Amino acid sequence: MDYLSAIILGVIEGITEFLPISSTGHLIIAEHWLGERSDTFNIVIQAGAILAVTIIYWRRIFDLALGWRRPENRHYAIRLLLAFVITAVLGLVAKKLGFTLPENILPIAIALVVGGVWMIWAERQAAKLPDSVRITWLVAIVVGLAQIVAGIFPGTSRSAATIFAAMLVGASNRAAATEFAFLVGIPTMYAASAYELYGQFKDGGAHEDWGALCVAFVVSTVTAFIAVKWLLGYIQTHRFTAFAIYRIIFGALLLGAAALGWIA
Repeated sequence: MDYLSAIILGVIEGITEFLPISSTGHLIIAEHWLGERSDTFNIVIQAGAILAVTIIYWRRIFDLALGWRRPENRHYAIRLLLAFVITAVLGLVAKKLGFTLPENILPIAIALVVGGVWMIWAERQAAKLPDSVRITWLVAIVVGLAQIVAGIFPGTSRSAATIFAAMLVGASNRAAATEFAFLVGIPTMYAASAYELYGQFKDGGAHEDWGALCVAFVVSTVTAFIAVKWLLGYIQTHRFTAFAIYRIIFGALLLGAAALGWIA
């Protein structure tokens, strides 16, 4: 049953990591019924979803790396690096301050509802701006900060926070904002996974079910590949409104269940 739970959690992570509906929030909710997992488990299976994005964007990544001498590639890569550094530094600060994920549903439900309303407002505001694919210094800084906000408040959604932050401060084109947000997530999640794994191996790794983690990692990778491929096609002709509505409805149902005492 533990491996079955790992498969279910891997599917949930793969579907929700890049859809703007909060993977961490969904995992915490699922673990209320399937059994709580360690922070290492949750972060490493997120890296499985990041691996899927790495595969999808491998041409773009190689182009940025091998075409460093081209000004447009160099400027883009430096902004990716800036966003990552901001996230890494502030993430370490949060870790040193003892930040941990919440153990109850209420803050996640609130974040889902508030985030859904914010998404509707943000996309309407971005639609009023001239269509732009430019990734400025401001976009890089705000995206780095948005990743930290999403990490501290589960239910916010890293992809939602970064995509809409980018759209509101300059990269109003949905596809351009999404690409930058996804590419920034690659080094961010790999670094977070490496940090957690280092801590586990340093402590002997005795408390982690590595078999279940590997199963969830593989499932997350495959599921995320399918989900991201679908999303990249979807946003070419659709707004994110459907995801915002889902967040509001799902969050409201969780708030109702909490009020009735069905969940803690």
